[in-house]
Amino acid sequence: MAKQRRRPVRRRDRKGGPTSGRRKPCPYCRDHIDQVDYKDISALRRFISERGKIRSRRITGACRRHQSQVARAVKRARELALLPYVAEGGSERGGRGDRERER
Repeated sequence: MAKQRRRPVRRRDRKGGPTSGRRKPCPYCRDHIDQVDYKDISALRRFISERGKIRSRRITGACRRHQSQVARAVKRARELALLPYVAEGGSERGGRGDRERER
């Protein structure tokens, strides 16, 4: 009798895990907001990491339309000095540029 081979389970067919469940709703679609305002700094800070980078859609849960508006609003707010381009203060963690400064 021949041994039956089991097909490997595809990633999208797996049950459970960190990606299971529903996607986060877009905060702007949920509140029925059409346009992202670059002057609303408290709302834009949720879309920026501690280091000052714009967070991705996967993390923020924003839809494609609002995520592009958020990115544009963050860039406008940075240009008008409402938001910083980078995080303030030095970090404890060593990076690539630290070696050159030590020399």
